[in-house]
Amino acid sequence: MAEETPISVIEQPGDNGPSEPIEPDLDPGDRRTQLQARLRTVLVGLPAFFEFDNHIAGVEATDLHALNTLLGAAIEGQVVKALNQQRALWDPDDEWLGYTFERQSQRFPDVLLTKKGGDSGPDIALGVELKGWFLLAKEGEPSFRFGTTPAACADHDLLVVVPWYLDNVLSGSPSAAEPFVVSARWAAEYRNYYWEHTRRVRGPNVDRTVHHPEGAHPYPTKDELTLDVPGYDGGGNFGRVARVSGLMDNFVKQSNELEVLGISVGDWNWFLRIHSDQADPAEVRMQLFQQLEQRKKQLSAKKVERLNPLMQALVDAWDDDDLG
Repeated sequence: MAEETPISVIEQPGDNGPSEPIEPDLDPGDRRTQLQARLRTVLVGLPAFFEFDNHIAGVEATDLHALNTLLGAAIEGQVVKALNQQRALWDPDDEWLGYTFERQSQRFPDVLLTKKGGDSGPDIALGVELKGWFLLAKEGEPSFRFGTTPAACADHDLLVVVPWYLDNVLSGSPSAAEPFVVSARWAAEYRNYYWEHTRRVRGPNVDRTVHHPEGAHPYPTKDELTLDVPGYDGGGNFGRVARVSGLMDNFVKQSNELEVLGISVGDWNWFLRIHSDQADPAEVRMQLFQQLEQRKKQLSAKKVERLNPLMQALVDAWDDDDLG
């Protein structure tokens, strides 16, 4: 559903308003604090050791966006596998022997670093809410929802969003880009702060409140309630953290600037969007040339020189298809 139309700002945080949330102040004496810091470093380097052996081919360009649904779970599974393979980096002193990253379905968080076999059940070191983002999905931004209440997030838990793409754009093996890594508790608190205090709404009577489940705690069972619920959400946007101003804006922008085969992800997205199943060939050609003229004004001479042959080849290929 469409996002609520921004008409007026009814309430803005002022001197008497709540402070913007910050990440939890972790105890430096807690061994999980050093573990989390090392894990963050490993995740930043994920593109260097992420592997996905299957080759994807035969997908129509207009259907490419569907890969987010088809391969999302497999991509997340490969991230978990990669983290377990990099144990030497996040556990160099063997402090966490016996602990492994394991996925769990339909429960928060998606991944647990856990050790099984104890008399009182599994011992959980920390959790990771793990989301994949196919960079050529239609939205141009992560579309997942994160509605978990802050009380269900342990201080050391992380929210991780892994962008990925096919190395040949329309085919090839999935490759990972640098992920978004933040405290899960902070992300939940910031989401609620934005919803209640800083987002633009339609009028003065819009209910900004967020209702929290009673008794929420970290690492709940499948049957326990963990989701916050907005008092009113006419646009169906609560939990869409990519639309929470100030949370992951820079990450989305930088991810769309990533170049694949010499062309930015944002430009690939634009090109695929105009080539919908119902696209009129003449209109597509016009948009291509208009975009090229805009780029000539914006880009350096070197980039224009690289872009011209590509755009001309795309137009020629489209013309050939029309004649055929």
